[in-house]
Amino acid sequence: MTITNRDISDTLSRYLASHPGEHDSLAPLLSSLAAGTEVTARSATPGHVTCGAAVINTAGKILMIHHNALDRWLLPGGHLDPADPGLLAAALRELAEETAVSWQQAVSPPGLDRVPLDIDLHQIPANPAKDEPAHWHADFRFAFLVTDPAISLQLEEVSAHAWRPPSTLQTERLAAKVTRLAA
Repeated sequence: MTITNRDISDTLSRYLASHPGEHDSLAPLLSSLAAGTEVTARSATPGHVTCGAAVINTAGKILMIHHNALDRWLLPGGHLDPADPGLLAAALRELAEETAVSWQQAVSPPGLDRVPLDIDLHQIPANPAKDEPAHWHADFRFAFLVTDPAISLQLEEVSAHAWRPPSTLQTERLAAKVTRLAA
C-alpha cells in the first residue's frame, strides 16, 4: 500500500487537533494538499513529506545522527518509499536503515502511534549532485521509546550517532515535546 495525500491530510488533521497553534507554520503543506499537489514523492516541488524518528532512551536522551549530505546533526529519518504502508512505518523503516534499530525495539508511547510527536516544515538547500532544487520538507516525527539498542550506522548517509539531551534538538518546540515525553 502506498501512502497517499489523503493519508497525510488525515494524519495532519489529527495532529493539528492537538496542536492548533502550529497551523500557520504548516501553511505550505496545507496549501499543497488543498491544491491537490503530490507531496509523497521525493521529486515533488515545492516540497514534500518526510518521516523522522524521535528515539528516546531510558535515560531521557534522544538519538541524533550526523547526516552526511547536510553536514548536520538530525533525527533519523528520510523520504517516503512507494512501498511504505503508512507514515509511522516509513519512520520505522528509516530508523532501521540508518541505525539498525528495528521496529521490534522501538515502542510508540501511548497515543502517539497514529499521531506524530511533531511536524516540522523546514527548507532544504538545492543539491546539484542529485539535481534537486531548493525545496521544503514537512517532517512527520514519530516518537519511539527504546532500551539500550545497539546502533549500526548506514555509512553512505550518516557518519556518527549520539544520545543527546532534548535541549540540543533543532527547535525549542521539539525539545519541549521530547522533554515532556521523557519525563
